[in-house]
Amino acid sequence: MWIYSSDRYVLPLPAGHRFPMPKYALLRERVRAMAPASLREPPAADDAALGRAHDRRYVDAVVEGRLDAAQERRIGFPWTEAMVERSRRSAGATLAACRSALDCGFGVNLAGGTHHAHRDFGAGFCVFNDTVVAARAVQAERGVERVLVIDLDVHQGDGTAAIVADDPTIFTLSIHGRRNFPFRKAASDLDVELDDGTGDAAYLAALRAALDVAFGRCRADLAIYLAGADPYMHDRYGRLSLTKQGLAARDRVVLDALSSRQIPVAVAMAGGYADRVDDVVDIHAATVAAVLELAA
Repeated sequence: MWIYSSDRYVLPLPAGHRFPMPKYALLRERVRAMAPASLREPPAADDAALGRAHDRRYVDAVVEGRLDAAQERRIGFPWTEAMVERSRRSAGATLAACRSALDCGFGVNLAGGTHHAHRDFGAGFCVFNDTVVAARAVQAERGVERVLVIDLDVHQGDGTAAIVADDPTIFTLSIHGRRNFPFRKAASDLDVELDDGTGDAAYLAALRAALDVAFGRCRADLAIYLAGADPYMHDRYGRLSLTKQGLAARDRVVLDALSSRQIPVAVAMAGGYADRVDDVVDIHAATVAAVLELAA
């Protein structure tokens, strides 16, 4: 299996900006120590791939630097050429992870999970929706018929749900905080909303029940798993109360369920905003370790 890191393509953000870039470099180094031979640099998603998920006018506005101030504020960081390249590489990494999954069962993007990007606008630190870009690309090039999105970021995958709302070939499952961003939710195929303070046992019970429903409704040829670190109890924006052990158990539940059904899976890291960046890296690294163990 292959693990893709686009960390070389960094965003030159203003001093004090809250977007959590340091975790990506630290995670890459942690993964390099675990599986150096598996790390690869991803290709950039081209305009054709982006256009399967996004309105062409929006893609052109991003690429050509024609986003207005309101659009930049909605995304959460300013336009730069580096932002465009980073966003292309992040989407390309999830696509490459999907190809790896189809070839050998598993693939990992050490970034990605940009699920707040809609068809014609970006939001919440998300420029292009890597999940939909990747899903539709492998449908076009590999003949994949049905894709299951398992979105376990603490925030609902509203952009993903909205883009594929009328697409029966992509099934979206989102388990997220009821009172968390985005405050205007889209309708996933299956939404599970959790109350503030939900801990390990309740979360895992809800996850197992939701997976049973999802597998019953979607005979998937490929899964894309957004393994957010932000349900963690010390996440600044999470509002849930999962421990690191609970998050590791979450990963095992998802990965074991997919493996037992012989469904290939591409994993993206999604969000993570704990004050101690090492906590976020620990959680993401544990996800990667779980994938490596199954792939061995």
